[in-house]
Amino acid sequence: MFQSRSTSKSFLASAFTIFELTYHGVVRSVRKSHGNALMSILTNMLQAAIFVLAFFAMFEILGLRRTAVRGDFLLYIMSGIFLYMTHTKTMGAVAGAEGPASPMMQHAPMNTIIAILSAAFGALYVQTLSLIAILFIYYTIVPFEIENAAAAYGMILISWLYGIALGMVFLAIKPWNPGVVSIMSTVYQRANMIASGKMFLANSLPGYMRDMFDWNPLFHLIDQCRGFTFLNYDPHYSSISYPIYVSLVFLVLGLLGEFYTRRAVSISWSAKR
Repeated sequence: MFQSRSTSKSFLASAFTIFELTYHGVVRSVRKSHGNALMSILTNMLQAAIFVLAFFAMFEILGLRRTAVRGDFLLYIMSGIFLYMTHTKTMGAVAGAEGPASPMMQHAPMNTIIAILSAAFGALYVQTLSLIAILFIYYTIVPFEIENAAAAYGMILISWLYGIALGMVFLAIKPWNPGVVSIMSTVYQRANMIASGKMFLANSLPGYMRDMFDWNPLFHLIDQCRGFTFLNYDPHYSSISYPIYVSLVFLVLGLLGEFYTRRAVSISWSAKR
């Protein structure tokens, strides 16, 4: 009566179980910041709107508006803000996902991969809805046209993938030293406010300044996104393949680190902290 019986599931049944767990994990992830999912999305929309208005005021005060691409100025700002927020929010969500020592992992068949997928898709869901809502509201006020909307959203998806990859690296390191990882994550997010290059066009930067941003995959993605958004801009100094390669490298490193940490971590590690 007390024997454990292992039941073999078909591939379809296992896939459905993973999908169901991920779905419930996404719902939990979206409601983590607020009990009402709608309020969670509205809060994120408000953050994005504040970012856009703050950068709009900065461009006006510093007189940087003339450096923008020919076209809708607010759309130029939003093309950088949306990619930056998608990347940083995803990275933060994945880095803060349930770890191997979390009480949630004691409930089978829950595992860390499902927790990571839930955090990543929850972040993408909120950011995509916020993007659609803000663009719809702005379009009702000032009609605009995006040259290649599907490709521009593709850049957002790559920035989301890059956020997952970096978040997994931080997640793998976090059980070993949570304080250092928290500081590193915060410093990276704050530094990317400038290092992402969302205030500049790669084509208009001199070579010595472009070298300061060229290492950052997010700089390439924002520049390429503006190429797909505006008819009058053709990026010459950025690449789509570079962010993808960097994301895959960090993703592999994160998976290896997470696998090693999962085998070594213990709930007693946090007892002394």
